[in-house]
Amino acid sequence: MKRDNRSEALKLEYPCEWTYKVIGRASEKLQNIIQEVMQERRFTVALSNKSKTQKYCSMNLVAQVESEEDRNKIYLLLKNHTDIVMVL
Repeated sequence: MKRDNRSEALKLEYPCEWTYKVIGRASEKLQNIIQEVMQERRFTVALSNKSKTQKYCSMNLVAQVESEEDRNKIYLLLKNHTDIVMVL
């Protein structure tokens, strides 16, 4: 069976919970950055993993998003922060 290589659009029903994986250098600083970005919004954050050398850590951020625009806005705010290495 041959698979179609084109990706299908993600179909979500809003509002919904969305999980972001946020990767940065120090867990305490990363938590402060997430708090700053999320402001008054309700969310949970948990340590996901640390690198072997403890230089990097990843955190799972779970928040309710109201729309695709809202979901993308949070992603960009996190991604564009200078102390965040990557957001998935």
